[in-house]
Amino acid sequence: MRLLHTMLRVGNLDRSLAFYTEVLGMRLLRRSDYPEGKFTLAFIGYQDESEGSVLELTHNWETSEYNLGNAYGHIALEVEDAYKACEQIKQKGGRVTREAGPMKHGKTVIAFVTDPDGYQIELIQRKAA
Repeated sequence: MRLLHTMLRVGNLDRSLAFYTEVLGMRLLRRSDYPEGKFTLAFIGYQDESEGSVLELTHNWETSEYNLGNAYGHIALEVEDAYKACEQIKQKGGRVTREAGPMKHGKTVIAFVTDPDGYQIELIQRKAA
């Protein structure tokens, strides 16, 4: 078994694709419209689906907003330098909700950003070898 993807429901697909591709640097891997079901699926990631897990953005055409509830946690991305990543994300219009710094009760450097639908994304700085 292997992890294939994580699905997020998004209210505005173009806005979300712009965030994940232009701000976070992912690639659009494939996109399919389903007119009879009135939804679109877009798969995005840093590598091809055959090489690792990706995100599936699901846009239901008649829904522009979702209540995230309190069960969702976050998606985690490894970055070379969390401080630099935060600055680049802010320069591209992204929203940093927790600046880079050591995690509480630990030494790992982390930060958090929020996507246009309110999903949290944790940036974890790669540890020196």
